[in-house]
Amino acid sequence: MPGLKISVITVSYNAERTIERCIQSVISQNYKDIGYIIIDGGSTDGTVPIIEKYKKHIQFLVSEPDRGIYDAMNKGIALAQGDVIGILNADDFFADDHVLSDIATAFTNHNTDIVYGDLDYIKLDGSVSRKWRTGQYKKGMFNHGWMPPHPAFYCKRELFNKFGNYSLDFGTAADYELMLRFIHLNHLSVYYVQRVLVKMSIGGVSNSGISNRIKALFFDVKAMYINKILFPPITLIFKPLRKLKQFF
Repeated sequence: MPGLKISVITVSYNAERTIERCIQSVISQNYKDIGYIIIDGGSTDGTVPIIEKYKKHIQFLVSEPDRGIYDAMNKGIALAQGDVIGILNADDFFADDHVLSDIATAFTNHNTDIVYGDLDYIKLDGSVSRKWRTGQYKKGMFNHGWMPPHPAFYCKRELFNKFGNYSLDFGTAADYELMLRFIHLNHLSVYYVQRVLVKMSIGGVSNSGISNRIKALFFDVKAMYINKILFPPITLIFKPLRKLKQFF
């Protein structure tokens, strides 16, 4: 809707294989009031030259070492000037050209703090391997392992000023912790757009290797305790069980 500016932040590092697809999905949106920010971690491959091909579409480009993906996201948030902020990482892309217009309409028509939708995991050949269908949020659902997909999560910029940015104390669970803090702990209003907003390449740091998976579970539990989940050990069991239906 006119008058609502959306800041989209892309975080990249050595992403020459996927960054162009990501950028093209942003600049092809039929919603044009976008502030596009790319925070690159100092890539040593062809990522930055690819990004620079599209510099006329990019409001801010930073390429320098950082302390990880969530530190890079926080850098983007500090630069963002939009009314609403969302993250679209270099391996991900919008499902179609109408995603941001639908998000803007949801914020405008429903006077909400947060908008989220669904996500597809895709293989290298572009076929869908998993379908994350989130469903409408109801108070207390985080206690039962529910969470929205972070790449399909958009919120008002003012929320970061009021409730804080991504905390680096939670490792790979920093996005989960922030959504817990915003929705479960502080009871901010949410609206569910019932459709796929983002397609996400399979893989990810938290899921690569047993040691990383154990670390991710530790950070999940830490996030649950600090944000007052009722029974974190039980929630820790429910959380992966909820993912099983994504495969069917």
